[in-house]
Amino acid sequence: MAGAAAEQHRLATVVQSWLGRPVLVIGDAMLDEWRFADSERLCREAPAPVLTLRRRISAAGGAANTAVNIAALGGRAVLVAPVGGDVAGDELHDCLDRAGVWDRTVNEPGRPTPVKRRMLADRQILLREDSGDPEDALTADGVARLLTAMDCATEELRAAAGGQRPTLVVCDYGLGALPAPVRAWLIAARDRFTTVALDAHDLADWHGLAPTVVTPSFAEATRLLARATPGAAGSGGSDLHLEHAGSDPSDGPSELTVGAAPGRAGPLPDPAGSGPTDSSGPAARSAPTDGYPPAGAPGPRGEPTAAEGRVAMTVDGSSVTGTGVTVNATVGEGVDRAVLAESRLTELREQTGADVVAVTLDTEGAVVGGADGTPRRSHSTPVPASHAVGAGDVYLAAMTLALAAEAPLPVAAQLAQLAATSTVSDTGTCVCRRDDLLAALGGEAPTSTVRPVLVGPDELGAIVAQHRRAGRTVVFTNGCFDVLHPGHVRYLEQARGLGDLLVVAVNSDESVRRLKGPDRPVNPVEDRVTLLAALSCVDHVVVFAEDSPAGLIGALRPDVYVKGGDYPPEMVPEAPLVRRLGGQVRTLGYVPDRSTSAIIDRIRAHHLPTEPDPAATRPGPATTPPGPAASPADPAASRPGPEQTVPSTPS
Repeated sequence: MAGAAAEQHRLATVVQSWLGRPVLVIGDAMLDEWRFADSERLCREAPAPVLTLRRRISAAGGAANTAVNIAALGGRAVLVAPVGGDVAGDELHDCLDRAGVWDRTVNEPGRPTPVKRRMLADRQILLREDSGDPEDALTADGVARLLTAMDCATEELRAAAGGQRPTLVVCDYGLGALPAPVRAWLIAARDRFTTVALDAHDLADWHGLAPTVVTPSFAEATRLLARATPGAAGSGGSDLHLEHAGSDPSDGPSELTVGAAPGRAGPLPDPAGSGPTDSSGPAARSAPTDGYPPAGAPGPRGEPTAAEGRVAMTVDGSSVTGTGVTVNATVGEGVDRAVLAESRLTELREQTGADVVAVTLDTEGAVVGGADGTPRRSHSTPVPASHAVGAGDVYLAAMTLALAAEAPLPVAAQLAQLAATSTVSDTGTCVCRRDDLLAALGGEAPTSTVRPVLVGPDELGAIVAQHRRAGRTVVFTNGCFDVLHPGHVRYLEQARGLGDLLVVAVNSDESVRRLKGPDRPVNPVEDRVTLLAALSCVDHVVVFAEDSPAGLIGALRPDVYVKGGDYPPEMVPEAPLVRRLGGQVRTLGYVPDRSTSAIIDRIRAHHLPTEPDPAATRPGPATTPPGPAASPADPAASRPGPEQTVPSTPS
């Protein structure tokens, strides 16, 4: 137990040591958009679901999400990237501001901001729509402004860090943000940075950068090896040769043809290690023939096969089978992608010039190798793909910060995997906060989870700032909440569904009297906030004494401001302030006959007379006469509202 505690302390010390570490992130920034919908029927025109949009979330993606994670983990992140002068670009700027990232992006009006839009029903991704063409090259002026921004941001970080050289993270997803002049500048300016991390779809484009660490996916690593000199791909003079089959390098696994190097003919190595086996021998004849050359043909040639679900390799590195590749179905069984990656770490380091290579295997973890030649394997818990969006950005951010803090490689690899794994519990773009990582280490729970629900304005400001740095959406609403009823509960549940954190501001007793009259509130503020704090949908409750929550709104800058009512958002008095601060305004409608005023009226209607009838005190069946009928002039009475919520000002 003592050893485990010492290990936790050692890891936590590294996390503490990277606080404020200056990091410049450069690359392809994009916007992740998540649209959550309900689907209960198919449309008449086609066998397609009819979707009703319920919630929309925007998050930073790509290089922007890496910067958000560096800030959330405690680093000082600056992002330089081209961003379009469009709505998506505006939303991306808002995401960066909320996360505390220094936004030094360059505006490219004629070039759209890349967006990945995902439509989900029942939390299952139905489709993804990508916009932003990688072929839209930066203009010459755009490249010049990007170079200037990179130079200025480097010096800005260095000055803020007291002369310390910053760390550099390059995120090249092949979307055109890093053309040749930018790559040349980064290679020439390599000495201006201490630690340099590279995440690139095509690692061959970065020859000469000499990064500290590269974090290719398995597909990106095999793509690089496929370009290696024939005969160099295998160990010990193996004839293994990889050819990229031309699949889109920007997304998903790559298909490879595996077989003898060009011009090499003849035998397959014997899986048992006893020497070569003629390709026309019994072993070859017993193997499936799909995708194989005729017996005796010059060397084995693998072709993509749809049936293979994994990549495997014999221990000696001579044969490979898997997704899109096959050589011999009788060898390599039981050996997964990690073994293949481990056997090629040395070559990957040589090809990239990196001190450290971390091959990420999505839900299977990662394989990491450094100068000592010892491969290190980390593992991850399998999750749905919709939970792992951006997990690679988390891994990159944590690995970079750990190495920049001069942590030993095993520690850096452990922290990076732990950070990535701790973020994949739900649908959305992954962000790991420093407190989340410390909690995952087995220490105390994050501060935000042990704080009481009822907080003061100053403490609430610090809490909201923490969540904003983690990229979470803050929802704010306010009201008297005098007599809590089902309409309130439903309203607050729907408000909580609009974001990640729900803050409820409650009018003080004096404020309620000014708004509602001298006979209100029925319940004192202590009782009202106690009931609200007991609701699972409410994260924090704060009391304010003013008639308007404008002061709290200005201090907290909520992402979404929610009011109850049947009027449009532009009629909400606080709407101009919320929008000026970059937030959205949402209104939720009535649930008929579900209001505090109606409940109080019913209580008063059934108030016992001063001289009670003795018969009324005798036990008997309880009766509840109906309440007063709604007036025809009451707009709530004429509206059908099975899917609507509560009064305009929760009372």
